[in-house]
Amino acid sequence: MQNNATDKLSPLKKLTAEQEALVNQIINFTNQHLNNNFPATFTIYGDAGTGKSVVLSALFDQIQKLRQTKNSNFYQTNNYFLVNHPEILKVYKQIAGPLPELLKKNFQRPTSFINQLDKKQKEADIVIIDEAHLLLSKPDHYNNFYHDNQLVEIIKRSKVVILVFDPYQVLKMKTLWTKERLERITHLYPHKEYYLKHQFRMNASSDLIDWFNSFTENKIIKPIPDNATKNYDFRIFNDAEEMRKEIVKRNNEVGLSRILSTSGYPSTLDGGKHYIQEGKFKMPWDQYNYTSTPWAEIPETINEVGSIYTCQGFDLNYTGIIIGPPISQIPGQNKIQVNLDKITDIEMFKKRKDLTDPIEIKKLEERMVLNSLNVLFKRGIMGTYLYAHDPLLRKTLVSLFKK
Repeated sequence: MQNNATDKLSPLKKLTAEQEALVNQIINFTNQHLNNNFPATFTIYGDAGTGKSVVLSALFDQIQKLRQTKNSNFYQTNNYFLVNHPEILKVYKQIAGPLPELLKKNFQRPTSFINQLDKKQKEADIVIIDEAHLLLSKPDHYNNFYHDNQLVEIIKRSKVVILVFDPYQVLKMKTLWTKERLERITHLYPHKEYYLKHQFRMNASSDLIDWFNSFTENKIIKPIPDNATKNYDFRIFNDAEEMRKEIVKRNNEVGLSRILSTSGYPSTLDGGKHYIQEGKFKMPWDQYNYTSTPWAEIPETINEVGSIYTCQGFDLNYTGIIIGPPISQIPGQNKIQVNLDKITDIEMFKKRKDLTDPIEIKKLEERMVLNSLNVLFKRGIMGTYLYAHDPLLRKTLVSLFKK
């Protein structure tokens, strides 16, 4: 089995006919706009697991090969690949190592890119942005970003910008995006869009994926589809420790199987261990990963609980997901509610000057909590196991699963 993220995102990976056609379409678009004295943007939309990053990896590899071709319009262009996620950036830098056309220095985080170009007083030709929903949309002095919006600043310094975007993976106020907010920027320039819809990551049926979406988008607990366990290991547990034991078994069998959780448990960035406890289950949160290896590929992390910060953008074989205290069932209804007072992730809801309406703020905060669960739901290639902290929700889910 391919258990390395570098294999899954490698530009040498065979593309589908649709993905190959999309890469060619973007190269033609880039070629048309490369010599203009104003920017152009190409946006790829797609849910988690629809192959967005695979397309970008192959695209950047082709562009960097073209920049070495003397008769090409791309010859000696100054190009960058940006991603605002340290774990995913590690993967791209690993990919760049053995391939002569790819240099590690061309893979950067957006703030480093902006500050570096300003320091050298240079501009970029082509910029590819993976996980554009993670771009900062407000100043963040802690991360040395002093402008108002990273996408605006990247476009200012580039000729062609290609980005992938999923509104259901927006997870923090400082990276607040909606499709409308994005297009207010991208549509100021010549632009094109493309929608990727086929689910590549999960072997789950489309009915089960619809069930996940209904849970996180509409807050509805639907009956579990009859084909939920067909060719996919989907289970719901009444005991978190039993779920952990099963994930350990799966990890011993096929590797790359981890426990993941939403917010709602003690969590502070102070270098110490903070534990999630559910009955007999007790495990620490993921620790900051100082290595060049992605968190899920470190064998010892089977003894940690992964968060959206370590698993977003990554494939896992099996996931055991703890639906934490912020999400509970409304008594007497097959609907869930979001308990914002139980969020323990202090990074999630930092205030913004451009948001003053408390009703709008609450709606956005609830959406981010549900987005974080949606991200967790869509990690497992071969199987997904669920456990809910809320006793009523847990009872309902177990009952539906037994039926």
